[in-house]
Amino acid sequence: MTSQNARDELVALAGDMTRGATLAPRFGPAPVGGREAAVLVLFGVLDALPSDHRAHDAAVSRDLDVLLLARASTLRAHAGQVAFPGGRLDPEDAGPVAAAVREAREETGLDPAGVEVLGTLDRIPLAFSQHVVTPVLAWWRHPSAVRVVDEAESADVFRAPVADLLDPANRGVTVIRRGGQEFRGPGFLVRHTAGEHLVWGFTGMLLDGLFDLLGWTEPWDATRELPLVLTD
Repeated sequence: MTSQNARDELVALAGDMTRGATLAPRFGPAPVGGREAAVLVLFGVLDALPSDHRAHDAAVSRDLDVLLLARASTLRAHAGQVAFPGGRLDPEDAGPVAAAVREAREETGLDPAGVEVLGTLDRIPLAFSQHVVTPVLAWWRHPSAVRVVDEAESADVFRAPVADLLDPANRGVTVIRRGGQEFRGPGFLVRHTAGEHLVWGFTGMLLDGLFDLLGWTEPWDATRELPLVLTD
């Protein structure tokens, strides 16, 4: 199989509003007056070393990847967290797709001309941050170089092999215990030359949900806790 099979499955998911709408309930009730935002979930073919893990699903080739970034540790909110490129809609944006692509260009330096938008999923409510986020599925038709554009905003920009994210050895849960309550969510470890990135929170939940909808998820240990350092 080649990465084209993955693209076809993403196209099918983007066109199936019934499946796309099943993600939102995982995130809880919609905030009243939530601000509109969008993220670019950009898949493509790695231009570096492919994954060593052979995914169970034949659609996931070893060179399939997804674009992520690590936020700067000096930010007041979500410092150091891994995220998809994206942000709030500006008044001049034509809609969520335009906002997601614009933010991705501003944050990673990618060339929008090489990005093929496949469609959008149902809006996801984030009560904690008072946002309603539209995931924009896209395919990197003509990959371009990415980098940290603004060091005050991002610490790293990288393309994570999807097979690595699916590898049960890189999966676990993050646990936040506050005020006698426990909040658990899916987490992914992404190894790089300087150590590891932990993907959790909204980004981890969205990846987890996407992999489930696409049928790519592999059995993993949901009792394994991944160390989580909270910065905000």
